[in-house]
Amino acid sequence: MKPLFSYVIACLFLCSRVWGQSVLSMAEAVQQARSNNPTLKVAGYNLGIAQSDQITATLRPNLTLNNQSLFLLRQSLYPEGTSIWNRHNQQIWWQLTKTIQWPGQRQNKIELSTQNYTYSQKVLADQERNISLDVAQKWLDVWLLRVNTELINQAKTNADSLVRINTNRLKNQVITLNDLTRTELLAEQYALQLSTSQQEYVNELSQLKFMLGTTDSLDIAFSVPIESIPITLSFDSLLNQTLSRRTDMAVAQAGINASEVNIRLQKSLAIPQPQIGVIWNPQNSVPYLGFFGTIDLPFFNRNQGEIQKSKIVREQAIQNQKAVALQIQTELRAAYDNYQVQRKNVDRFQTILNQSDKVLNTVRYAYLRGGTSIIDFLEAQRSWVDTRQLYYNTVLSYRQSYLQLLSVSGLISQL
Repeated sequence: MKPLFSYVIACLFLCSRVWGQSVLSMAEAVQQARSNNPTLKVAGYNLGIAQSDQITATLRPNLTLNNQSLFLLRQSLYPEGTSIWNRHNQQIWWQLTKTIQWPGQRQNKIELSTQNYTYSQKVLADQERNISLDVAQKWLDVWLLRVNTELINQAKTNADSLVRINTNRLKNQVITLNDLTRTELLAEQYALQLSTSQQEYVNELSQLKFMLGTTDSLDIAFSVPIESIPITLSFDSLLNQTLSRRTDMAVAQAGINASEVNIRLQKSLAIPQPQIGVIWNPQNSVPYLGFFGTIDLPFFNRNQGEIQKSKIVREQAIQNQKAVALQIQTELRAAYDNYQVQRKNVDRFQTILNQSDKVLNTVRYAYLRGGTSIIDFLEAQRSWVDTRQLYYNTVLSYRQSYLQLLSVSGLISQL
């Protein structure tokens, strides 16, 4: 009854992942994350902020209205029959002025805001590249836990079957009680491992769902090939394309462009902005019309500090671009070489798997016919499971190296 109950639980666990769930390939998971990932959604607001700065840059200075009202307080000087509120006893000053923004200043502000918006776009694209890699790697973590769970479940099923066989063999006095106990212990160990693996799978799947921005049930698709983007170029060709494709390289270039515009802006702001206007000034009922103008005399402050800072920022941006280019070359070399090594490791492992199957089948056949001991069989069973787990870890390393190469080369955006 107990093996049957465990089998039913395992079937329910496996089947529940199929019915009524979204089944996503790795590429589909990455695509969904680009639209729904919570971190990317938060970062997306930076584009709206940058657009608001563009609106601000296009605005012109407001008009300034100034009023000064003077009242005659000595009543003895009032004209006969008048009061303090009479226009003969007042001097009113109305002044309407406007700050004149030179054309170069406004244009540079607009251009800088445009460059900053472009910079925000490139930063968001780079965040998207990093999130895509994180989601793809999390998808692989879920995949590894699933195949390990199914492997342990298969090993447990085999152990349960052997327990039933050995129970009958013990009744027929073919084996000793010690052999049956050893088999039961192995089955219990696999049952514990299966329970732990199932919970770890659920936990990793929950983290993947968070990264995809969904609460719906989902599972991962096994039938879709992982390597949807073939790596066929040589290292040098791939490097040339990577330098023009990488989003962080685009971020560095956008920073240089913005810094150059900022230099022009700061130089233009060294020119004082005049204020001019018109004055309407009735004095004791006598109207006066005048004009107003004021401007700073740039004897001391000619925006020297901001100009110098803008030049330093440009040099910093140029140096950053060089550092990013060197980092890309280093990362690409490491990722490219690691991918080649891991691919060869997976290819070589197929022979080991076949040998492991043959050894287990041979030892199992010999044990059931009394040709070897229970110790040899249990060791062969454990070795078979360990070999497959090592194989899955090797496949995981290979796929991770493939994803890392896609991310480093910028090709991950094509998933």
